[in-house]
Amino acid sequence: MSLTDTLAAIPWPTVAVACLTLGLAPFTPPHIVEKLGMLFSGKLVKPIDWFDLFFHGAPWGLAIAKAAVMATRPGG
Repeated sequence: MSLTDTLAAIPWPTVAVACLTLGLAPFTPPHIVEKLGMLFSGKLVKPIDWFDLFFHGAPWGLAIAKAAVMATRPGG
């Protein structure tokens, strides 16, 4: 099974739940927003901050990758 097949097989509700829970936790303010702000301001220097960025950004990366695969596949 290829990566594109694997991404296509993941249900959208699963991706949405991952984005809304892990991708946004803790919710006030969303951790991913804090980490992206640190990245763009050049303050993302500690290894734990990089791990947090990857950990909280992974569901969003999955959603983007799945959307790209679905957009480029014949029949969507």
